[in-house]
Amino acid sequence: MDPQVEQLWTMANILGLVVVVAVAALLTLLVIFVHRIRVRVAAIKATLIATKNNTADTALITTTAGGVEAVLAEGLEHHLFLGRVLDKVRS
Repeated sequence: MDPQVEQLWTMANILGLVVVVAVAALLTLLVIFVHRIRVRVAAIKATLIATKNNTADTALITTTAGGVEAVLAEGLEHHLFLGRVLDKVRS
């Protein structure tokens, strides 16, 4: 075989080997990234399910707010009463 042809075959084989290694590296990166995405999607899904479970009782917020308003109104009445009584006692 001619030395020039032999050199071209050697270069082609080296280039082919480089391409094979590059493709293998890129496919490995792809598999790693897909796995990472899959894990993170599962974590996000778990977070969304937990959020759904945490907000399942939001209908009770209005009932609780009404109770808090009643307690505050009662406290205000006591405050006003004690303010009037204390003023009369001090005079």
